[in-house]
Amino acid sequence: MAIVAVSVAFGDDVLERRSSWQAYDVDQMSQMLRSSLDEIGILPARMDQASEAFVAAIEKRDMDPLDAFIASIRPIVPSVDALINSTEMSLPQAGASIDPSSPTYGEIESLSKTLRMSVRTWLGRELVRNRLYDEALPVIAEVDPTESIDPAAVLFYRGACYHSLLMKSEALADLRRLLENQEDAPIRFTRTAQMMVSDIKPLKEDSLDEISRLMTDVTRRLDLGRTDDEVKKREQKIIDKLTKLIDKIEEQQQQQQQQQQSAGGQGKQGQQQGPPMSDSRIAGASGNGDVDTKKPGDRDGWGNLPPAERQEALQQISRDLPTHYREAIEAYFRKLATEGK
Repeated sequence: MAIVAVSVAFGDDVLERRSSWQAYDVDQMSQMLRSSLDEIGILPARMDQASEAFVAAIEKRDMDPLDAFIASIRPIVPSVDALINSTEMSLPQAGASIDPSSPTYGEIESLSKTLRMSVRTWLGRELVRNRLYDEALPVIAEVDPTESIDPAAVLFYRGACYHSLLMKSEALADLRRLLENQEDAPIRFTRTAQMMVSDIKPLKEDSLDEISRLMTDVTRRLDLGRTDDEVKKREQKIIDKLTKLIDKIEEQQQQQQQQQQSAGGQGKQGQQQGPPMSDSRIAGASGNGDVDTKKPGDRDGWGNLPPAERQEALQQISRDLPTHYREAIEAYFRKLATEGK
């Protein structure tokens, strides 16, 4: 177990903070496998076979521990075999089979804790690898890393899932927990986790960064062939946030103009002063105060703006930000315009 020494300004005492998880070696994982099979009534001879197959897969074939675990228990645990078969036919449906409303939910939940947590870790990993984050989250969200044979995989893939779904606090919690014990985690996990932490930590709500990430998520969903209500909700969310951002920029511009006009007016005082206004109204106004009501939900209007106005709006939004944000917004507006037609 990794230990982090923390110096304390109290005499010569040093407190040692142990990480909240540790990696298991092959013998420990083999024993976890045997114990979990024993809990569900597997005969000793078959437990021996499964354990030997598991160890051989790791030591002789250099197989990933999760894959070796699944391969060794699949022949003797029917519910696991059925789950693996379902992943080969449809990975999203396999993920849905873990949902409490599914008729097959009870079969997996009736397994011993180590079996259940390890199977969920494996399935969650497969879903995340295929960018099926919405399906992965219910599968892996409640997994206790210390009860799975691969705690690092739980924290990494769940953290990656939260990161992709813009669940900032949850992502940081898992990724930082993974990094508590870098010595026991694969280097590919720790380096990627460090980048994900640096990437999502500065994320702010209603920022152009968040809008760009939401656009990326919508693109991912469309790439997966999805046009459901969730996609529409996220598209509308993007429009609403862009509207809010543009309104904020317009308000700032108006304030700047008012300050400039005020400064200019003060400079001319004493040189020329006209009579007071006869009516109680805002200086400089020429209308009766009626304005058109904005309709943020009318997304066709965004895509059908005249090119000059659209370009000016985009420049105002992304003036001080990287080029790829502007490109993402332009692509998104083109998509909306095409859909509107």
